[in-house]
Amino acid sequence: MREVLEDLIGWWQAGETVGMGTVVGTWRSAPRPPGAAMLVGPDGTAVGSVSGGCVEGAVYEEAKDAVETGQPTLQRYGISDDDAFAVGLTCGGIMDVYVESVSRESFPELGEIAESVAAHEPVAVITCVQGPDDRLGKRLVLWPDRVSGTLGLQRLDDAVAADARGMLAAGRTATLTYGHDGERRGDDLTLFVSSFAPPARMIVFGAIDFAAAVARVGAFLGYRVTVCDARPVFATKRRFPDAHEVIVEWPHRYLQAEADAGRIDERTVLCVLTHDPKFDVPLLEVALRLPVAYVGAMGSRRTHDERLDRLREAGLQDDELARLSSPIGLDLGARTPEETAVAIAAEIIAGRWGGSGERLTGLGGPIHRTADR
Repeated sequence: MREVLEDLIGWWQAGETVGMGTVVGTWRSAPRPPGAAMLVGPDGTAVGSVSGGCVEGAVYEEAKDAVETGQPTLQRYGISDDDAFAVGLTCGGIMDVYVESVSRESFPELGEIAESVAAHEPVAVITCVQGPDDRLGKRLVLWPDRVSGTLGLQRLDDAVAADARGMLAAGRTATLTYGHDGERRGDDLTLFVSSFAPPARMIVFGAIDFAAAVARVGAFLGYRVTVCDARPVFATKRRFPDAHEVIVEWPHRYLQAEADAGRIDERTVLCVLTHDPKFDVPLLEVALRLPVAYVGAMGSRRTHDERLDRLREAGLQDDELARLSSPIGLDLGARTPEETAVAIAAEIIAGRWGGSGERLTGLGGPIHRTADR
């Protein structure tokens, strides 16, 4: 919903009713992830996408019907002989789309949700997308410190809130199933948890020309990018216009302070481009002991071997050193800062989704993968 939120809140504030289809489940090579949404405005305008074109027409009609009837539906789209070129997914995937009408009456919390998203405050929307009529469409809105709405039963609200807070902390969007009374072992109710967590962080250490290119690609991928270097003459906003912030501080001190303040999580990626032992050894000593998504360090293979020796002397164990991606990036034959930034981004993406980094033309199986986290 994030990608269509601006249009949705505009119509909502104007008192209009909008049809909305949201991807709530995917299997195999579905083209869009859970949370992708499409709106049908009061004037018939379509905004957003749930499939990149395969089933948009069918979802459009379902959304119009939802506005007219006020009844939400859960639709499954997949390939078959009958619908492959009509309303099926020609990519061979399967996806569930929850279609509903949205208005001030049906979704009174939307204004507060939009404010939280704009302020980068974590918030999750839990919607019952499958279940008995008296539960279907009910919502619970969850912040780290409070809840709003109800799924129809306090015991269910409490169980879901406990589970969804962990998902919100990790920025995960997925479905959960429960029994009628909130039992975790049951499939009477299917709840879709849409997490609006602040953007994942990318911290780039080392104010060099390669860092400027990495910051640019990181921002393009949706990370909140920080560039950190201890040298004020190089660590300037002018040199790194694509970074959200530029910090002058010793890298290891900055990273430890951010971790102590709770601003580092399992989605964070750390790119160490200093390739200077006085900076990167104490920094990596901190980084490799944090539960982050990725730690990469720039340098030649000789630099890498010498760095490993220094890190072992500092007390790091083999399992901690195994988390280090060094030399940083995939083997793309990159030479320029921009090409190197693409190679680094490719390694981060492959690590996130479990990709091999090989050419798709030489592989079989599904193109799109599901992350473990």
